Amino acid sequence: MKTLFYVIAAVILLTSCSKSSSSYVNNPNAPDVLHNRPVGASANEILSATKYTSLKIEIQYMPGYMPDPAALNHLQATLNGLLNKPAGITIITKEIPASGKATLSLNDIITIERNNRTAFTNGTEMALYILYTDGNYSTNNVLGVAYKNTSTALFGKILHDNSGNIGQASRTKLIATVAEHELGHLLGLVDVGSPMQTAHKDPAHGSHCNNTNCLMYYASETSDIFGFLITGNIPSFDVNCKADLTANGGK
Repeated sequence: MKTLFYVIAAVILLTSCSKSSSSYVNNPNAPDVLHNRPVGASANEILSATKYTSLKIEIQYMPGYMPDPAALNHLQATLNGLLNKPAGITIITKEIPASGKATLSLNDIITIERNNRTAFTNGTEMALYILYTDGNYSTNNVLGVAYKNTSTALFGKILHDNSGNIGQASRTKLIATVAEHELGHLLGLVDVGSPMQTAHKDPAHGSHCNNTNCLMYYASETSDIFGFLITGNIPSFDVNCKADLTANGGK
């Protein structure tokens, strides 16, 4: 594998230009503006307690692709250490119907979310959505995407095919790494909603960190995330990324 994470610049352009006013099927009264903004636009709202004091993360998965529980525990612990949410962070999971597709486009993902999402920002509770699919992305070697201000997707087929067996990365480590990386983009990293306190943006791979040891690093062609995670640990946000999050309302 030559790439680690999908460059989200194109996704940001798509969502920032979106004029869709169609409602979520499971909540036609959900204010569309709260969930139909560019990646990073809600960074301060997710990080701080100024407007929302709690966070709910809804993870919907397709048959055969239930997320690894230990990975979700790691995700929750990571967010508890970063976000100012005094009323707590909760994760809920739900199985949804199979996609019936070997590959999924961005439009497919958005349609699935609109037809199935049930957790929405309301009152003092912020809501995020993670879709865990049974297919791969329409662009090769993509493990996950952040595509709106509260929405991400992980591609279960490629994740499962490359983890959990002898000689492969731990599924816990792989899922936690990808999920936390994509949520890092929702938190405004790198420089897409949480302004940089020190310049650390990778000029060759926008919205990613230039530190090869940081969770927000975009792997070069000589890197192999699957091989690294066989012996390495789940990467963490480096000091520059943490400084950006703290300055934008995080802990």
